Amino acid sequence: MKIYTFRLNPGQDLKPEIEQFVRANNIQSGFILTCVAGLKQATLRMADAKPDKQDIRTFEGPLEVTSLVGTVSVNGCHLHITVSDNEGAAFGGHLKENSIVHLTAEIVIGEDENVVYSREPDEETGFTELVVTKKTP
Repeated sequence: MKIYTFRLNPGQDLKPEIEQFVRANNIQSGFILTCVAGLKQATLRMADAKPDKQDIRTFEGPLEVTSLVGTVSVNGCHLHITVSDNEGAAFGGHLKENSIVHLTAEIVIGEDENVVYSREPDEETGFTELVVTKKTP
């Protein structure tokens, strides 16, 4: 397993920056190990989305990232996030673009070097879904 650690600065957009890091490092089968971050705002797709009906909301901060999980690959990423506000109320959803770092974001990604993650259309869900393929030696 490989491990990658990087930091984002104020004003950077969390999701596109993670995707750019994944492309720059040619990560084929990554997963978020941890993320410690604060956000100025978070844009999330709420639960029970369908391709033709998505409830996307932007929440104003300051917000603390209490959890970031998901799979990342040069072939696509799927990330879920939980944030809390200054009252300690927590909420989460599918991470979207326009989730802006406040002071910092420290991100650690692991990579399974034995497989490749790809995404293919799934007739049942209507979304592109994870496909795991073993690497051939």
